[in-house]
Amino acid sequence: MTDLSYFESRTGKLTCSAEEIFDFVTNIRNFEQFIPKGNINNWKADKESCSFSVSMLGTVSVRLAEKEKCNKVVFMGDALKKNDFSLTLDISDNLNKTADVKVKLSADLNPMMKMMATKPIGQFLEMLINEMENFRGWKGTKE
Repeated sequence: MTDLSYFESRTGKLTCSAEEIFDFVTNIRNFEQFIPKGNINNWKADKESCSFSVSMLGTVSVRLAEKEKCNKVVFMGDALKKNDFSLTLDISDNLNKTADVKVKLSADLNPMMKMMATKPIGQFLEMLINEMENFRGWKGTKE
């Protein structure tokens, strides 16, 4: 039996507004900007979905599932040929008129998989927040 497991990043402080990050990430082709080269292979994307290969997981497919203007974006995905995770970006404006973002991942994991995946998922969320904080091309979305 599997259970839904929840993982959460720290809150990232971005150099753009909530509207700019929302517009950027709702075009899923832009997510390639946040993935360090060499971590994935066979990247294919259109505006609302992407697929790529990751060692030990095989092909991962992700699609835009829900969007709440300037507040929340939800992606649903599957790996290991099973619809088993969601990635949520909670977005808010802060007092500096820039955005804060928190990334949440929920996955359908059995206890053994959770034990093995907790550290890599935590590292992935930290890497994603770091990449978003260091990114400066928010207005250059792919069409």
